[in-house]
Amino acid sequence: MPAPKLTDKEVAQRVAILKRFRALLDEQRTKFRDYLSVLEKQETMISEGNVDAIVQHTELEQGIISEIYTIQKVIDPLETMYRAAHPEQHDNEIPKLKTDLEKLRKDVLLQNEKNRELLKSHMQLLRQKVSSLKNPYANRSSVYASDAHTASLIDINQ
Repeated sequence: MPAPKLTDKEVAQRVAILKRFRALLDEQRTKFRDYLSVLEKQETMISEGNVDAIVQHTELEQGIISEIYTIQKVIDPLETMYRAAHPEQHDNEIPKLKTDLEKLRKDVLLQNEKNRELLKSHMQLLRQKVSSLKNPYANRSSVYASDAHTASLIDINQ
């Protein structure tokens, strides 16, 4: 059975869907690369113990994650439209983009786990340092709290 003839409008619509889908996948790939870059820089900041930079990178990271999820919300329905419009899947670029995206996701997850472990060990080190600090006033007793024999009456008649 021959394939049904498509009108120019249907072809244009399919091409527009394909272009938009490809553009969104490219954009998401770029965001994942940015995210991976931020995570790699964050690893350096964690190792150096630069708290301010860690906070800045965490805020930047949260913004990128939000953008990735926003793009994904658009990609999901667009992918459904793409599958409906292109059941034969002649476009070789989309599977390649999706494979690249999946590799980037895995890299991001690995780097994120590495950073978490580094942060845990850094926090443990900080806890040990805090617990090893000695209070210089711990052995001194307060003049006001001691049981030493001190005057209890004061003569104010003068």
